[in-house]
Amino acid sequence: MNKRCRPHLKATNKSYRVDETYIKVKGQEKYLYRAVDSTGRTIDFLLTAKRDAAAAKRFFRKVFRCSTNPIPRVINVDKNPAYPAAIRALKRDGILPRRVRLRQCKYLNNIVEQDHRSVRKRTRLAKGYGSFQSALPTLEGIETVNMIRKGRVRWVSKDDVIAQARFVAKLFGIAA
Repeated sequence: MNKRCRPHLKATNKSYRVDETYIKVKGQEKYLYRAVDSTGRTIDFLLTAKRDAAAAKRFFRKVFRCSTNPIPRVINVDKNPAYPAAIRALKRDGILPRRVRLRQCKYLNNIVEQDHRSVRKRTRLAKGYGSFQSALPTLEGIETVNMIRKGRVRWVSKDDVIAQARFVAKLFGIAA
């Protein structure tokens, strides 16, 4: 669903909020990195086993690889020390321009912190996941449906549930 939906997404604005939340997989905590723009629209997500600079760098590479995500003007993160190291490495590699600012401020990320609730609610109902391979496609589906629901898809309003259902039906070639 995620791969089919990506070409239809609207571009986001250039102010990113990035945070991670934990998800229980086989009784262990795994980390779901998420980025939203300043209006609350989901930019991208990544499920990883560790919460370190390598995972943060992998997440940022994934975010910047997508054509609908413009290069940000500013990236707001919490006080996790992995983020500055990852951003420095991306700037050194030439993936991220030097003009991109990194702001480490706890309260600017309230949008993404509140956005975690929808994902956490669904995973709580599932009572965790049995394996990493089952958690990944399920979380991709949850995040993709949230993107559609938030109005990130071109020509589909966030208030028009019928248009959202038609869009999903068109993605899979079924009658709505």
